Amino acid sequence: MTDAFPPVAPGPIALVGSGEFLPMMEAVDRALLAGRPARAVFLPTAAGPEGPERVDYWLRLGTDHYRRLGAEPVPLKVLDRDDADDPAFAAAVAGAGLVYLSGGNPGYLADTLRGTAVLEAILAAWRDGAALAGCSAGACALTAVADDIRTGAVRPGLAVVPGLVVLPHFDKIERWSRDIVARRASGLAAGQTLIGIDEETALVSGDGGWRVEGRRRVWVVEADGTRTPYAVGAAPALPGPLPAPSLDTM
Repeated sequence: MTDAFPPVAPGPIALVGSGEFLPMMEAVDRALLAGRPARAVFLPTAAGPEGPERVDYWLRLGTDHYRRLGAEPVPLKVLDRDDADDPAFAAAVAGAGLVYLSGGNPGYLADTLRGTAVLEAILAAWRDGAALAGCSAGACALTAVADDIRTGAVRPGLAVVPGLVVLPHFDKIERWSRDIVARRASGLAAGQTLIGIDEETALVSGDGGWRVEGRRRVWVVEADGTRTPYAVGAAPALPGPLPAPSLDTM
């Protein structure tokens, strides 16, 4: 006997270099929402240490952005671990077509969500087919290493995509931290691949693997520092996000 309904596959993962909620990234978000519920849940958690004005900026920007796209905006003001374990916040994730983690401090984002009810709800939505996106700090937090180039602090990421380490803003990042690329490349653990994602650019997973979307390029950086660029539309062969992690391993 076969199941009446086939199992639902996890949705795509989008790792974005910069530009969350801005017009130049509308096409990426439209594609992530296509064929999914027009309900976008977004979390400004990574901006929590920057204060209420910055958090409110992301909430306003995200709300306006998803309204323009014809989706219901669902801002989740999850700023600390108490918020992240709040059943009401976790319940609000259900039914999302897209869950989006915006920018700020990647280590703070990963540490705030790790092992919480909100993270379990996010992963459950993704396993049920919702798209899951992270921009800048959000992209780092979804991968193996949640580094913060501003402080030098390195924290473990949430490992939704455990084989990748991401450097966002890659076309500008060495202006802010001259040795960050070499340092991150030389520190890769076995089985990890370093990915640089330019601003206004996304690396999006799908049934056929990864694809570069947006405006610029994605770079694969070898341990010796060699950089291979991939233009929009290219499909670099990279480790995927499956199998989905469980809270016991995060």
